[in-house]
Amino acid sequence: MDSVRSGDPAGRPDPEDQTIRPGGVDQPGRVGYLPDQDQTLMKLVVAGPFGVGKTTLIRTLSEIATLHTEEAMTETGRPVDDLAGLPEKATTTVAVDFGRLTLPGNVVLYMFGTPGQRRFFPLWQDIARGALGALVLADTRRLADSFEIMDMVEEQGLPYAVAVNRFPDAPDHPVEVLRTHLDLHPATPLLLCDARERDSSLDALIALAEHILDALPAAAPATPEQP
Repeated sequence: MDSVRSGDPAGRPDPEDQTIRPGGVDQPGRVGYLPDQDQTLMKLVVAGPFGVGKTTLIRTLSEIATLHTEEAMTETGRPVDDLAGLPEKATTTVAVDFGRLTLPGNVVLYMFGTPGQRRFFPLWQDIARGALGALVLADTRRLADSFEIMDMVEEQGLPYAVAVNRFPDAPDHPVEVLRTHLDLHPATPLLLCDARERDSSLDALIALAEHILDALPAAAPATPEQP
């Protein structure tokens, strides 16, 4: 005779039974905190000058509810944060944006957006610890504002890609001209994107992920044990 759990004559599993058992996540009694397959986890920094579209890009791409630390722009802050060319800018990130995106092949990207103003650079360095690479956003209306950000990324030793966010009123330049003006290494990916559009933003992030994987050192061959 099959035994059943006391207090449950139908033999249904106890909802308080938290035992992890083999099988799929839908199996009764299984706590599905961890994925069943191995994943490649990549921490990425989304960087760029003030008002370039970092928060928008992360919000566009994230598969989870995003974390944002935005505050309203005030008249007091106008002398500090130059709003030239950004007439509709009403909020600014003061700590971090966060989102997650899973790519085919079980590659999981953790995206950390950082404030673009100089006064937040020490925070940027803290957030960048442990990152494998950075996506630097640029704006052709204020292209020179990206130079300082790229310098910081290079000082951290991070491989990076540059995505020029195409604002409606921004000057349009060929990629070759932009690459020359940004003085990019030939191997550094440079793409045009619209942070509001998922496909073009995804192309930029995938280009960064591929660049990072190409830059990772190849695993050293195992040394045979000496007899």
